[in-house]
Amino acid sequence: MIQNIRKNEFESLIKSSKPVLADFYAEWCSPCRMLSPVIEEIGDKYKAYFETVKVNVDENPELTERYGVSGIPALLLFKDGNEILRMSGVQTEERIISEISEKTGESFV
Repeated sequence: MIQNIRKNEFESLIKSSKPVLADFYAEWCSPCRMLSPVIEEIGDKYKAYFETVKVNVDENPELTERYGVSGIPALLLFKDGNEILRMSGVQTEERIISEISEKTGESFV
């Protein structure tokens, strides 16, 4: 199960040199519910390469505003405190991993 994270934990976590994939979502969001199993799979499968966390936009409006998330689901990838990738909408595992691989230079084979 992917950790649901709050503001103070999030801010310290994204400063890590290990990349962090954040799924900005809401319980009431149908596309978010469609993406959730994909994110769970990615979190389990690739945990050696990057952290995966969930950010509930209703419970964390400061984070939602700070990172300019205007539509959900939104996937943001951070490394060393910097956002290096943003994806919106429902995505396939293959597309997400391809984009992460391109941005981080990691090969997930």
